[in-house]
Amino acid sequence: MGDLRTPIGAFTLTAAGGLLPNPGTRLPYDQSFSFTLRGRDFLGTPLAGSFDYVVGIDYNRVRGTTPLDRQRPLGPEAGGGIWLHVSHGGPTQGCVSLTRQHMEELLLALDPEQQPVVVMGDADSLRR
Repeated sequence: MGDLRTPIGAFTLTAAGGLLPNPGTRLPYDQSFSFTLRGRDFLGTPLAGSFDYVVGIDYNRVRGTTPLDRQRPLGPEAGGGIWLHVSHGGPTQGCVSLTRQHMEELLLALDPEQQPVVVMGDADSLRR
């Protein structure tokens, strides 16, 4: 895809990770230095800290795998790598960002036994 848009629909949330240690989520959690992010977004806002905590949104990815997994079941042209992550105060490339506090609260609330989902998009698009 590469269109910098957030996919529309309801998607499961089955795995998390980040640069920082697991804050207590019950989802499978991958702590890795691979979540280190440097540089700036296309508007010049620093990206540091954005991937301290992430939740992989199960759009064109293998459910339950680390958010770092690059497999794209629908093919690379469909895009992927869509996450909930810590906001750096600037735009994302299709992801959804939350404050660090809200990301921590979300991670603590997510329970895989409850089969959590995220619904993304406006009402008209979701009706289609």
